[in-house]
Amino acid sequence: MSNKKGDKQEDEQEVVQINKWDGSQVKHAIDDAFKNVLMERPNCREHFAIIDGRLFICALAVGVALFALGYDYIYTFPTSKPILIVCVASYFVLMGILTIYTTYVEKGIFAVAIQSDGSGKTLRKWTASSDMKKYDDKYTLTLSVKDSKNVREVSVTKSCANFVDVDGVVCTDLVGAELKRIYNSLNNAEKKDK
Repeated sequence: MSNKKGDKQEDEQEVVQINKWDGSQVKHAIDDAFKNVLMERPNCREHFAIIDGRLFICALAVGVALFALGYDYIYTFPTSKPILIVCVASYFVLMGILTIYTTYVEKGIFAVAIQSDGSGKTLRKWTASSDMKKYDDKYTLTLSVKDSKNVREVSVTKSCANFVDVDGVVCTDLVGAELKRIYNSLNNAEKKDK
């Protein structure tokens, strides 16, 4: 025997309440809502290459630190001094590379989706990024699509109050409507290019 009330709750998405006065929390909640709506588009799957790049750099840095720790454990300090200097220098270089990577490659990208046809052939690559200044209520969403011909991009700046209600809950229906409008404008631009 199934519990109808429990089944209904499972069908609904979990409602997350945020502190609407915390700009970082608001930005990340709106980003998550846009990402969820983007992944619901037909034949879209998430692409993790940008995140994998960051994880690879971090894994190298952790590997260097672990090597230094292990080497110093086996050969105590006076003997391990040159290796520790090289490992510390390598760690700081890797942290610099990570900073450059997050600044110039990631650039606020929070979602990358690959849209394919039914057979698995890639048709488009969708990239969503956002920006919201520290003490500002303006949320800027940039959605770009890359297909075989060109790259098209649309940016929209709106108040975060357009997506978050008075109680601090992100309104997924408003997020969905905005993403659908942007998505359709990019697809219409593709039809005009043909």
